[in-house]
Amino acid sequence: MACIFRPTDPIKPLSSNSYLFVRAPQWKYGLRCIEPQPPIDLQSWLCETGSLTKRLRNVYGSNLTVQLLFHRWKPAFAEECRALHVPHHRYQLIREVLLSVNSQPLVLARTVLPQQTIRIAHRNLSHLGTRPLGEVIFAYPDLELRQRHYSSAKVSIWSNAVQQHYQMLQHVWGRRTLYAIQNEPLLVSEFFLPAIANTAPIQTP
Repeated sequence: MACIFRPTDPIKPLSSNSYLFVRAPQWKYGLRCIEPQPPIDLQSWLCETGSLTKRLRNVYGSNLTVQLLFHRWKPAFAEECRALHVPHHRYQLIREVLLSVNSQPLVLARTVLPQQTIRIAHRNLSHLGTRPLGEVIFAYPDLELRQRHYSSAKVSIWSNAVQQHYQMLQHVWGRRTLYAIQNEPLLVSEFFLPAIANTAPIQTP
């Protein structure tokens, strides 16, 4: 049975640079590099090149909500720093959120924002609150999608709090996208919870 997340559930203390993970996911350049392959109903989500926020709203309606789980200036994971070409010791703004529809958790997302990228974006990206990231970055006409990787995240990489709240009983499929705004990078990782394949879309007349 899918887990329903309730805002009143207790959230355990945050780890140093992530609420979601105890260690970084492993990423592959293409879906074909991962075995077993993701379910058919997830492949179009994983390969979506447009705004995930827009697609979620198109499928599930306006009841999409964003819950902020983590928002801190911290050093990112070493592999994330390599992808961004930033020093490992340098602090980045790390933002982790849950996207839900009618209290049903659908996507866990992590964004790593270097300071220069925030400056270029006129600090819009550092004050998102519960506003979806995709709503903001896809409004920039010079947004570039530079690189995408995929992961089948093992249960063991998730924090205890995440495992308990979202009943992580199996691998969770995710994607990581390197974007750039005016040549300044940001890294967005999105993991699709099993309920995204089971939650009924809105019905249009």
